[in-house]
Amino acid sequence: MTNILPAEYTTFLLELKERIHNAQYAALKAVNKELISLYWDIGKSIVSRQEQLGWGKAVVETLARDLQNEFPGLQGFSSRNLWNMKNFYLAYKDNQKLQPLAAEISWTKNVIIMERCKDLLQREFYIKITKKFGWTKDVLINQIEAGAFEKFMANQTNFDKAVPEKYRHQAKLAVKDEYTFDFLEMSDGHSEKELERALVDNVRKFLVEMGGYFTFVGNQYRLEIDGSEFFIDLLLYHRQLRCLVAIELKIGAFKPEYAGKMQFYLSALNDTVRLPDEEPSIGIILCKEKSRTFVEYALRDSNKPIGVSTYKLSNKLPKELKKYFPSPEEMSKRIEGLSGNLEDT
Repeated sequence: MTNILPAEYTTFLLELKERIHNAQYAALKAVNKELISLYWDIGKSIVSRQEQLGWGKAVVETLARDLQNEFPGLQGFSSRNLWNMKNFYLAYKDNQKLQPLAAEISWTKNVIIMERCKDLLQREFYIKITKKFGWTKDVLINQIEAGAFEKFMANQTNFDKAVPEKYRHQAKLAVKDEYTFDFLEMSDGHSEKELERALVDNVRKFLVEMGGYFTFVGNQYRLEIDGSEFFIDLLLYHRQLRCLVAIELKIGAFKPEYAGKMQFYLSALNDTVRLPDEEPSIGIILCKEKSRTFVEYALRDSNKPIGVSTYKLSNKLPKELKKYFPSPEEMSKRIEGLSGNLEDT
C-alpha cells in the first residue's frame, strides 16, 4: 500500500466501486425480470384455468391463501396482487411491444401505470420514461397526477432542433405546457412585478411546481451588454440538463416579439455567464395565455431553445388538452424516441 501513489489508489478505488455498483445493478435487473416473468406466468395460468375449467373469482382468494400458507415468508401472493398479475397478463398479452418493456421496470411501478393509465400510448410513455430517467415510485405517481404525458404531447418548444439529441427528451419534460401556482394568494389583476415577488417569496413551492430538478439562481438577474443593463425576471439552473434556465414572466397573452428578446438573453447568458462544462441555456416564456399558432410561428426559425408556457393560479383541471395533441402516429413517433437506457441521458 505504501508503494501506491494516492492518486493511483483513488483511481483504482473508483474503478472497483463502479464495477461493484454495475454488478449490483445488473443483478437487480436480472431478479426483477425473473419476478416479472413469474408474475406474468401466474397471471396467464389463472386466466387459462378460468377459461378452460370455468373457475370463478373465488379461485383467486383460495389460491392466495394456499400460496401464503406454503410460502409464509414470501411476499407478493396476496389476493390483490394475484388479481394484479391476472390484469397484467390481460393488459399486455396481445401487445408484443409493451410486454417486453414492462419487464424493464419494477412490479410496483408496473401496477401504478396499469391502474392509473388505461391508454396504451400513455402506458408506453410512462414505462419508457420511468426506465430512462430512473423515476422512483413517488416521482412516477407525481408525474402521472401532474399529467406529464398530456403536457409532453401538448407543450410548445423548439427543442427538437435547438437542443442536442442526448438531452432533448429530458428538456421537453423539464418544460410544462401549463404551470399551476395555486400556492400564491393573488388576484387576477396582479402585475408582473407582484407575480415575480410572490414566486420568489414562495421559491420552494415554485421549484417543486417547475419539476424538482431546478435550483434558484436569482431574480432580476443583471446582464451588462456593451455598457447597457438588462434584467432577466428569474434565473434557474437545471441539475440534470446542466444548464441555466431564463424565465420571463408575462401577465398577458404571448406576443411574438417575446421570443426575440429571449433569444437575446440566451445568447448573452451563453457568452458571459455559462461555464465551459455547462450546456447552452434554455428559455421559458411564462404567459397568462397564448395563441398556439403565434407560438408555433415565433419559434419556428429560432435557433435558441425556447419554450412558451402558461400559468394559472387555481388548481382546476386545464381545458381539454387533447385538442392540442399531435396525431396518433406522431404521438407514437415521439414516444418511440424515448427508448434508451438511463446512461444515455
